[in-house]
Amino acid sequence: MKRFLLITTLISVMLIGACKTTSPITTQEQANDALQEIYNNYRSDLILDGAKSYTVVRGDTLAAISRAQYNNGFYFPIIMLASSEVVLDPDLIEPGMQLTVPDLQRNLNDAKAKGKIKSFLGEIAGVYDRRDRPQDADGLRDLADTL
Repeated sequence: MKRFLLITTLISVMLIGACKTTSPITTQEQANDALQEIYNNYRSDLILDGAKSYTVVRGDTLAAISRAQYNNGFYFPIIMLASSEVVLDPDLIEPGMQLTVPDLQRNLNDAKAKGKIKSFLGEIAGVYDRRDRPQDADGLRDLADTL
């Protein structure tokens, strides 16, 4: 009987955890919470030495800023991670915001930072899956796979 209860409890915990990470994100609050949790887990792993500041102008998108800074629009989560105290959701940048643009090469040259970035991009891809944006999720995963 104890074994049955243990197995039942274990399965219940696993199902609850699975529901938490795979449930759709339908509100801005849910998106902010999911992003904040990920940023909190990775913020201290990002190397900010040599980072630049960028002021958002009208018409900017984070993907466009990332393309201009890193030649790849899918590196936008790196800018968001460094700028998460300014804005959580990449879709909500506004003119006048001061974003931090980390030195990508410095981060990729550091084995620990590079590994963390790879994991970080994978977790952000999961958020985009939950937001029903599979193209963004796939692009982030493809980028992570190249690291």
